[in-house]
Amino acid sequence: MIVDVLTWLQQPGLSHFLIVSAIVFALGLYAILTRKNAIMVLMGIELILNAANINFLAFSRYSTHSLDGHIVALFVIILAAAEVAIGLAIVLNIVQNFNTANVDEIDRLKE
Repeated sequence: MIVDVLTWLQQPGLSHFLIVSAIVFALGLYAILTRKNAIMVLMGIELILNAANINFLAFSRYSTHSLDGHIVALFVIILAAAEVAIGLAIVLNIVQNFNTANVDEIDRLKE
């Protein structure tokens, strides 16, 4: 019994990657739902995108189409970089205008 568990832990399979991806996704969702700071919300979105990348690469490794997941993951990384650049620009503009990065305190975009 213990030998079977140790063997299962030493040879990572698709289920290992899916478990890690689910944990990262849950942490990202928790960060989005509980944090009031806009920077933390952006970090939660990044965690969710990374969980999707783990899934793409895991399914790519364990399927016959080995390069498809890598290409999609590359596009997700490019999308994440663009999202960070635009999101940080918006957050910096909000901080400059409202003197806060708290999402709940920003109830209007124009005074």
